[in-house]
Amino acid sequence: MRVWLVRGFWLGLFHGGVQTGTSAVSVHSPEAASSTRYIAIGLVVVIGLLWGALDAWRGLDGRGMVWFAAALVAGPLAGIAGVVGRSLVDQTGLEALGPALTGGAAFTALLVMTTAAVGMAIGNALPQPEGSQPEGSR
Repeated sequence: MRVWLVRGFWLGLFHGGVQTGTSAVSVHSPEAASSTRYIAIGLVVVIGLLWGALDAWRGLDGRGMVWFAAALVAGPLAGIAGVVGRSLVDQTGLEALGPALTGGAAFTALLVMTTAAVGMAIGNALPQPEGSQPEGSR
C-alpha cells in the first residue's frame, strides 16, 4: 500500500474521531467543551509532529510529497468521518457535509501538512541512524 495513503487514511479517521469526541463532550458536559477542544487540537498536532519527525529521521524518500498527498486524503476523509460521527452524537444532519468537505477539509489538510513539515524539520535536526546517511555525508 502506498505510504501516503496509509498516513492520509489514519490521520483522516483520527481527525474525524476527534471531531466526534469533542462534539460528544459538548453535548454531555458543555462546561468542559472549551478545554476539551484545546486538548484535542494539541493531540492532533502532536501526532502530526511525531509522525513527520519519524519519517525524516528514518530518511523516507520524497517525504514532502508523501505528506502533501496524505493531507489531501485526510482532509475530505476527516470531514466525512466527522459528520457521520457527529450525526450519532448530536443529530448533525446532511447539511453539515458541505462545510465539512470545504472549509473543514481545508483546515484539516493544512493542519496535517504544517505539523508534518515542522515534524520533518525536527527529524532532520536529530542525529540520523548510521545506515540512513547519504554516501557523501559520511
